[in-house]
Order: sequence, then structure tokens, then C-alpha cells
Amino acid sequence: MAEELVHYEVRRGIATITLDSPRNRNALSAQLRRELREHLTEAVRDDQVRVVVLTHTGPVFCSGMDLKEATGASAGDQGVNEFPAILEQLWTSPKPVVAALKGPARAGGVGLVAACDIAVAANEATFAFSEVRIGVVPAIISVTVLPRLLPRQAHELFLTGESFDAQRAVRIGLLNSAVPVDGVDAEVRRYTDMLALGGPVALAATKEMLRQERSANLGEVFADMLKLSAQYFGSAEGQEGITAFVQKRKPSWVPTED
Repeated sequence: MAEELVHYEVRRGIATITLDSPRNRNALSAQLRRELREHLTEAVRDDQVRVVVLTHTGPVFCSGMDLKEATGASAGDQGVNEFPAILEQLWTSPKPVVAALKGPARAGGVGLVAACDIAVAANEATFAFSEVRIGVVPAIISVTVLPRLLPRQAHELFLTGESFDAQRAVRIGLLNSAVPVDGVDAEVRRYTDMLALGGPVALAATKEMLRQERSANLGEVFADMLKLSAQYFGSAEGQEGITAFVQKRKPSWVPTED
């Protein structure tokens, strides 16, 4: 039986999905892709899970597609047709997803980072859209990356393939935070603790709202948002949150300490 390449653990409502294929720099091999999809599905289906953390073992977060498997393969065989499903799972997950990087990300690995809601990296981490340097196009990852990046920066980095550091990644919108490597876990915990305070139904609805394209007609937008706001103010979760605030207690969805 093949050794597992992606691990899954749930603790205090946090599902941690760990890429563990350091021998090939956590490249997106067929097995790793399959296990990652399975664990993402499991996290979404588990009512006990409130937040998902995507992290890694070894010095590299993810080096992109496994090029050894891609050599001589058709687009379908090398996983190009499968990878969008993984990015879509991350992007549309009703539960917030936090990426935690202590090392570099390249190509498809950067696509994973961009698909997460929040991304934290070590100062030492570097990034690159290296596709053009091997004669391919960063097409699939552009779906999740371009909404994050400043347009001028996207043109430069996609076309040159130049590597850039974590500080620049924060400035251009790819990362939320860059910290010393020994502070990554604490910074991720800071975010997951905050996310766990949100109502799970409200978080899912807020993520959906953030993904929606908005009309140029402000009247229509305000009407839609008024309807959405009223729906959740009157919901069971909304009423529980308001009651808890008035009673100076934690809402029922806030996880208890171990």
C-alpha cells in the first residue's frame, strides 16, 4: 500500500491538512492531488470542523505540478484537467481556509495559496510563477491568483517568472502576513482563533457574498444586501449571537478549550 502523502487531523474544530511529500518538494503528483481532494471534501462535510488549515512538511510548501509525471503526458493525464477542482474546493469552501507556509511555493503551489482565504508565510518563503520558463502558461492558477494580485504586479510576475519574497507577496496581495519562521504557527493560530468566533452559517454566507460580482447599480446592490442582512439578523444563528452578546457570554458555536 502506498504511503500517505496528505495527512488529516481535527482538533478544537480546526482541520489541519498537511502535504507530506518532501522528497519531491510536495509536488502535485496524482496521489497527492487525489488525497488532497479527499481530505478537503472530508473537512467540508464534517460539522465539527470550523476552519481548515493547509500546511506542509519539509522545506518547500509546494513546487507545483509533478513534472516527472507530466513528461510525455497529455493535458488530461498530467492532471491539468483535475487541478481546477482542487482550487475550486479551496475557493468555494463554506469554511475559511488558512494557508501556512514555512517554505517556497511555485506555480501550482502559488495557486493553492491564492485559493485560500488567508495566507501566512515565513519571511524566508519565496514565490514564483515559473510556468513561462518551461514553455507553459499559468492559465489554471490565474483563476485564483489574479483576483488577489495588483494588475501591474501580475503582468510583471507572470511574464518574467521572477521569484519574489514574502514581504513583496504581502504588498501585492498574495499573502496576509509574513513573519519569522518560528512565528508561523502562532500567527496561524491567531487567525484560526478569530475565525472560530464567527458563526459557521454566517461565515459561509460571507464567503459566498465576497465571491459575488456586483451590479453597477448601487440601488440594486443595496437592496440585495439589505435582504441578506435581514435574513441573517433573523436567523437562529443570528439571534443566538445577539442574545449571547447581550448576556455577555460566548455564542454556542464558539469551541471550548481542551
